[in-house]
Amino acid sequence: MSKNEPFDPELVRALANLITETDLTEIEIEKGDLRIRVVRRIEPVHVQVAAPVAAALAPPPAPQPVAGPGGERTKAAAAHPGALPSPMVGTAYRRPSPEAKLFVDIGSVVAVGEKLLLIEAMKTFNEIVAPRAGTVTAIFVEDGQPVEFGEPLLVIE
Repeated sequence: MSKNEPFDPELVRALANLITETDLTEIEIEKGDLRIRVVRRIEPVHVQVAAPVAAALAPPPAPQPVAGPGGERTKAAAAHPGALPSPMVGTAYRRPSPEAKLFVDIGSVVAVGEKLLLIEAMKTFNEIVAPRAGTVTAIFVEDGQPVEFGEPLLVIE
């Protein structure tokens, strides 16, 4: 195939599927004068959560952490003005690797933008960062626990 001949869209689809199946971020092939490069961009997710002013002024209800993985989240936890909801469906990880220390624990003081945990979705690890400074007063997820969109992950007061 030369530059004057039209490219094969099936070849591009096959390369895109290969990237997805193998978890590669890019692939490039050359055949004669023809060069095809397929790139998949993966960008970290940064979560910014703003609490309503009225809720911020009201005394916060006491957070009630769940006893274990897979338990029901309390309505009080989701309604807490300092609750950080999950921005996506995936698997939550509280540490960068199984042998590493936790990003944060109850009582940890965090700064804006500090990494709190990771959520893996479709083999991509997305950083969940602190939207505000404060103290972590409750954590509702265990390491390796599946989470749903909007599910409370932790509370920062």
